[in-house]
Amino acid sequence: MQHISPDMKSCIEACLACYSECLSTATGHCLQLGGKHVEPAHFKLMMACVEICRTSAHFMLIGTEHHKHTCRECAEICRQCAADCERIGDMESCVEACRRCAESCEQMAA
Repeated sequence: MQHISPDMKSCIEACLACYSECLSTATGHCLQLGGKHVEPAHFKLMMACVEICRTSAHFMLIGTEHHKHTCRECAEICRQCAADCERIGDMESCVEACRRCAESCEQMAA
């Protein structure tokens, strides 16, 4: 069985937390509020964030070195998602989850 470092375990947890938070925020909060919360560009960005977080966690869990590439992209998308959620407002938990994930993924990508 492969050994997962504490830093990688922390990154996997941050990715899965962001995945969960963004998915539930988009499909719950944003769809209920409508308006700017469901503008196509914003909603697509949230869905991209959901998917790259899930993929990055998966790549780390299966132990492929390709996780460095997905983590780099994950950090970039999470930063964009955090900024857009902050711009729209009323999504603080999503903003924080995205920022934590981005920081952790930036370390994994290094």
